[in-house]
Amino acid sequence: MTSVLNISCYKFVPLPDAAELRERLHAQAVAAGLKGTILLAEEGINFFLAGSAEAVRGFVDGMRVDERFADLEPKESWSDTVPFRKMLVKVKREIIRMDHPTIRPAQGRAPSVDPATLHRWLEQGHDDAGREVVTLDTRNAFEVDAGTFADAIDWRIAKFTEFPDAFRAHKAELQDKTVVSFCTGGIRCEKAAILMREEGLEHVYQLEGGILKYFEHTDGAHYHGGCFVFDERTVLAPDLSAQPFAKAGDEDAGASS
Repeated sequence: MTSVLNISCYKFVPLPDAAELRERLHAQAVAAGLKGTILLAEEGINFFLAGSAEAVRGFVDGMRVDERFADLEPKESWSDTVPFRKMLVKVKREIIRMDHPTIRPAQGRAPSVDPATLHRWLEQGHDDAGREVVTLDTRNAFEVDAGTFADAIDWRIAKFTEFPDAFRAHKAELQDKTVVSFCTGGIRCEKAAILMREEGLEHVYQLEGGILKYFEHTDGAHYHGGCFVFDERTVLAPDLSAQPFAKAGDEDAGASS
């Protein structure tokens, strides 16, 4: 029986007290018997946790007492065992490294498209304005190898810091198209969408909640393969169950999205 609840969540919100939060959240997570990774930075929070449903949801409810985290909406999946070996809470410069300090999602997000709408656009072959829709994978190449949307653009980047230069090299190819950037859980495609809009690409959206939310809210159509995740499950199928994958990678000790 799948009795372990796994959650992933992020939020861009100013956290000038990240160091203080680290101590408090670490103590609370350990006391709840949770394992996983929480990343904190001045720009926000990104976390992946596992444990009993009662403990995990209780921990998140405790976080929501802080008004900055009141609207957290973790993505959930289940497993037979805990896919993390320890509980880590880290303070970093960015919760997802892009090396582009002018990108501040908390100051204004890029437009997003929900999974159901993207599913419909891909079914009909265009957006609601009749414009060609292309999906842009913002993940690392080895993640893409585990699965991606059909005909998705893949620039074979080795790390997210390469995305800005890759976009600039291919920007002209995306003009006059509706571009939907996507990633595992939303964090990378959110930063990517903001960058592309700031650099003049007009019709850009991020996939709200990333691949995992697409799996959760649709039948997974138009997506081939699974979704690489940074824990011991490695790859999740469209039904959010673990599936085998020959290759593995590591980024930020099990926390990317």
